[in-house]
Amino acid sequence: MTVTVKPPAAATPPEQKTKLTFRQRLNVWDVKASPYLYISPFFLLFALVGLFPLVYTFWVSLHDWHLLKGQGDFVGLGNFAEVLRDRFFWNSLFNTISIFLLSAIPQLVGALVIAAVLDQNIRAKTFWRMSILLPYVVTPVAVALIFTNMFNEQHGLINSVLGNFGIDPIMWRTETLPSHIAVASMVNWRWTGYNALILLAAMQAVPRDIYESAAIDGAGAIRRFFSITLPSIRPTMIFVVITSTIGGLQIFTEPRLFDPTYAGGPEREFQTTVLYLWEMAFQRQDFGAASAIAWLLFLIIILFGILNLLLSRRIASSEARRSRRRPAAEGKHQ
Repeated sequence: MTVTVKPPAAATPPEQKTKLTFRQRLNVWDVKASPYLYISPFFLLFALVGLFPLVYTFWVSLHDWHLLKGQGDFVGLGNFAEVLRDRFFWNSLFNTISIFLLSAIPQLVGALVIAAVLDQNIRAKTFWRMSILLPYVVTPVAVALIFTNMFNEQHGLINSVLGNFGIDPIMWRTETLPSHIAVASMVNWRWTGYNALILLAAMQAVPRDIYESAAIDGAGAIRRFFSITLPSIRPTMIFVVITSTIGGLQIFTEPRLFDPTYAGGPEREFQTTVLYLWEMAFQRQDFGAASAIAWLLFLIIILFGILNLLLSRRIASSEARRSRRRPAAEGKHQ
């Protein structure tokens, strides 16, 4: 049997390869570059209104910068060291975290309860959903006026009601814990309905046949809520927690309007970090120290965000391990 071996085909010289036309090269460039052009407006806008102010604030914090005189001598991290030695900064940080905890935790619980109620088959759903959004629509100034009158120490509504039961009036503006509760109440009243609508949207995305199967198996409403609803809306809850954390650590409007005479109370009972930053910048006219406070607050917010992320991942991984153990346990019983 004779086998004929063909010689290998000669390679095509580079100059004989088909060259792309200008239109073809333009199409290739369009496919590769157009996605980046589509998303570039966001990054350009972020660089202008977010990144540049952040970098410039850090540059100001490295100088002795006066509000009217402008840039002074370079002091390095001197402003940071001065702020960290200031007891008013630590007082404002304590007030911020205290008000944040008094507002974020009840706010999340209340939003979950309201969303769970609105997720049921009730009458006039649209009316109730619009109603819980009304506090968010009301301007903060109007909210401050209402709650300032309610928490007035002399003739306020709450102290008048307490006086009818023989309870001494509470010093809502001159004591630390009562003032924190008053400011947190303003925050909760304004933001609970907003977060409830976000959680409601996540609850409505859960398939209804899962609830029906659980009900057939004998699971009650409370069991279905904790076993089906909460695990299904966990990503949305994490989003709400993170946004509430960022907003809670930057709280300014409510404590500023609660007592316009002082920057956080006569003895700084409820002066938050942003309110202290405002005082440092526009009353003491020290922009260098104010910029250092802004950067310290920025780092604290990042720290809280990382803690929230690690905690959410830990919860998700523990539940994933628990879900893997259930089929194995059921197989052993079978």
